[in-house]
Amino acid sequence: MRRAGRVDGNHERIVNVLRLAGCSVLSLADVGEGVPDLLVYSPRIHTAFLAEVKDGARVPSERALTGPQLRFVQEWAGPVFVVTNETEALAAADGSGVTAMVYEARRKAP
Repeated sequence: MRRAGRVDGNHERIVNVLRLAGCSVLSLADVGEGVPDLLVYSPRIHTAFLAEVKDGARVPSERALTGPQLRFVQEWAGPVFVVTNETEALAAADGSGVTAMVYEARRKAP
């Protein structure tokens, strides 16, 4: 039996700010298998996306995607954002993802 997934310290804050912005948010943190932490629907841009929450207070090496996360992103055809704070999460939700880190690992795949 799989145990509950670990969430970063900023997970709840990011979920709350997205919901306050009118987004529907489903936490997928307990799914495992490299699946990103959040499924988000943004009514502003009329689309859904996945978001992997990383704690921006941690050193960069501790914010790197794990092997299973990297494999998931490489195989997933839809948008996956890696967000480290509320500002990046809102940027992903409003379509100005220039400030959010869009993870394009699938381009790095062999």
